[in-house]
Amino acid sequence: MPNSAEILQQKFANSFGLPFQTVLPESVIAEVLEAEEISYRNRIFNPFVTIWAFLSQVLDADKSNRNAVSRVIAWLAGTGQQVPSDNTGGYTQAKQRLPEGIFKRLFEHTAQQLEQQVPEVQLWCGRQVKLLDGSNVSMPDTDANQKAYPQHSNQKAGCGFPLAKLVVMFSLATGAAIGVLIDPFKVSELELARRLYASLEPGDVALADRAYGTYVDLACVIAQGADAVFRCHQGRLSDFRRGKRLGKDDHLVTWNKPPKPPKHMSAQAFAQLPEFITVRQIRFQVVQPGYRTKTIIVVTTLLDAKTRCSSF
Repeated sequence: MPNSAEILQQKFANSFGLPFQTVLPESVIAEVLEAEEISYRNRIFNPFVTIWAFLSQVLDADKSNRNAVSRVIAWLAGTGQQVPSDNTGGYTQAKQRLPEGIFKRLFEHTAQQLEQQVPEVQLWCGRQVKLLDGSNVSMPDTDANQKAYPQHSNQKAGCGFPLAKLVVMFSLATGAAIGVLIDPFKVSELELARRLYASLEPGDVALADRAYGTYVDLACVIAQGADAVFRCHQGRLSDFRRGKRLGKDDHLVTWNKPPKPPKHMSAQAFAQLPEFITVRQIRFQVVQPGYRTKTIIVVTTLLDAKTRCSSF
């Protein structure tokens, strides 16, 4: 998947003109503009051209506005239309006129279209697998960004960049991001992830690292009618002598509900979670020449060790 992403990025970056015109056609953008109730005048940098140019600008090694305008000029020249000047003012103003809601809708539409095109043979046992992971990003040091995404509290005012916390949900089948939440840096990654679980559909399988391998996260996934495959949280002791043995380093155990909810979860939401859940733990070793052998413990709500589609 990483190699495919790099190939696509190079393909778009090395293309002349506006290659996103074929990937994101005018008809799709028009639907989004109508949904957002946005009217526009027929000018060179209309919403269609501006979006195509902006997406190319993001992927291009040269991310300057001048280079983006050059792409528009090349595209217009190739279609036999009147070529404007290389002044970037019109393009800059056009970008500022685009509301954030447009990109959110285009993001969701693209992800849904890709999901619908995936043949069943590429799914895991006919089920969608969705990966979750979080990260931190810094942004330009503007007053608006500092207000919405304050810099780290350890830094003196004016000495740090605005920071944001984001959690993204990816499709294993397509590699596309299908959900994203962004909040200030101080917001917990797990808080964002637990809000993203609401977008899981019955039958989905959520896959994530050990930060997510907690009772609350597993219970939230189960509540969506989905299953979870997480690495077991480092704070939980795992005793494979207990529980129902399914095989070597494979057993079922019961996890009880913690006495208190997480700080970000309301008492009402926490009360709706079950008093206990049954989970399956699998332990295995990763052997790599020249490195220490790693012991990995996976916790999952896929409990049937005999059915091929739920075994590891």
